[in-house]
Amino acid sequence: MHDVLSYVVLFLVGILAGAINVTAGGGSSITLPALIFLGLDPALANGTLRIAIISQNISASLSFHKEQLKASRETLKYSLLTIPGSILGAVFAVKISDVWFERILGVVMIGVIISLLFPSLINDRDSSGKKHTLFIYPALLAIGFYGGFIQVGVGFLIIAALHHMLGIDLVTTNMNKVVITLVYTLPVFLIFLLSGNVNWGLGICLAAGTATGGWWAAKLSVRKGEKFIKYFLVVAILIIAMKLLGVF
Repeated sequence: MHDVLSYVVLFLVGILAGAINVTAGGGSSITLPALIFLGLDPALANGTLRIAIISQNISASLSFHKEQLKASRETLKYSLLTIPGSILGAVFAVKISDVWFERILGVVMIGVIISLLFPSLINDRDSSGKKHTLFIYPALLAIGFYGGFIQVGVGFLIIAALHHMLGIDLVTTNMNKVVITLVYTLPVFLIFLLSGNVNWGLGICLAAGTATGGWWAAKLSVRKGEKFIKYFLVVAILIIAMKLLGVF
């Protein structure tokens, strides 16, 4: 059992993570370790997180829709391309041992830190306008696998694929990102649910927070204060990664 304070903190963490995920990516680098620290084993935390991901992206998609930014047939096509990989990734996630999952998660989170320490390469000036449609298919398949397996930082990968490989503007890319993530997460959640790796109480609490954060991030398209958030995350994620890797 968890006390009331745990649920309150998880809800607040969810708001922050939802806003970060929709605005850029990397919010799951907070929520997944938070669930593990609340006593869930990695597979259970990974499955529970998916409730929040679904809630966040439904909320953000509706918010984008209200702002007249709607999913297209191309969005659906990109989403469907991620599903085979996401199913394989989820199956791998429920089969891998907790020890190896924690090690991989620790390494991934250090990679997230490195990406945050360098100036963002994702801006409008970086897009050369060249499209690499041939490479988008294996890229989305791989992104689906990664998202189904670990989720953390998948938003950065989707942005890189759509913005740099296809030349899609960042606002539309962000809308596509939340729809793609929503679509591939549905079968992933089912796999975790059928394998008994979902905690509904914590998952619903976290989902309420991510839905709130995702709604306002999509509606306001927040950009100011992003550097502060990123450097704040560097410290938090470094501590979590070191803990997962057994440094202390």
